[in-house]
Amino acid sequence: MAYLREHLTFDQAQVTLESKGEGDSKDLYLKGICIQGGVKNANQRIYPVSEIGNAVKTLKDQIDGGYSVLGEVDHPDDLKVNLDRVSHMITDMWMDGPNGFGKMKILPTPMGNLVKTMLQSGVKLGVSSRGAGEVNESTGEVNGFEIITVDVVAQPSAPGAYPTPIYEHFMNTRGGYSAIRAAHEVSKDAKAQKYLKEQMLRVIKGLQ
Repeated sequence: MAYLREHLTFDQAQVTLESKGEGDSKDLYLKGICIQGGVKNANQRIYPVSEIGNAVKTLKDQIDGGYSVLGEVDHPDDLKVNLDRVSHMITDMWMDGPNGFGKMKILPTPMGNLVKTMLQSGVKLGVSSRGAGEVNESTGEVNGFEIITVDVVAQPSAPGAYPTPIYEHFMNTRGGYSAIRAAHEVSKDAKAQKYLKEQMLRVIKGLQ
């Protein structure tokens, strides 16, 4: 089985934002295409619609059965979900035409707060499906596909460009490390979280 990651930009994924609740306690959701079927993608792979449908149904059954499907910021090197990098939870998946769509709830974790602040500041983020399957080397067709999760990734600066890792870029920015460390320390303090959000906005402006 090959480790497969397929990146979609904000526009390709047709990302939309939803919010529920009021004030600082409202939840933020991302909705959009998570995996495209029936077309050759940027990685020269083709996912038959039937493969996408089966993979989406399997993941939806897990979600409906009470299993928490968590996603991270950026591209991990394997299929393991790292809890310290979790930013969201997939709450639903469905098929619409040839594509698999998903809805993701942004969680109040350090990485989730980073993503939320970016989105509220107008930063366009893409998505990247993470899964496994067998790839036909001659045709690029994928069989036995399984979606493990869908991650949030940075928007490429140009068509075909590899996305800049949000976490590493943020950590290398002045004040980035201090913000991440503070996020862990004040995760249960609402007032401190509000102040931290304001400080993170300043750091994020340096990424743009």
